[in-house]
Amino acid sequence: MARRLGASQEVLDGVTAGNYAVVEPEWAAALRFADVMTPTGSVPDDATFAALAESWSSAQIVEITAVIGLFNYFNRFAIALDIPPTR
Repeated sequence: MARRLGASQEVLDGVTAGNYAVVEPEWAAALRFADVMTPTGSVPDDATFAALAESWSSAQIVEITAVIGLFNYFNRFAIALDIPPTR
């Protein structure tokens, strides 16, 4: 989907490898937040949250958090039922 929306192969490869220097700083902060939030029971530390808050409003942070949580839910649901990913 990212490719269809204009992401370059360099960006896709970088993000896949965890190299967020290939995206704008505000998106890098959001991706790092997702990395911290995704493992079960993980809570973002103050530095991670502060980096996010530098570029995003409170309402945007709520939306980012909701999207991350929703996709984590979908992934856990699919894994539990052994549903293969679609392409």
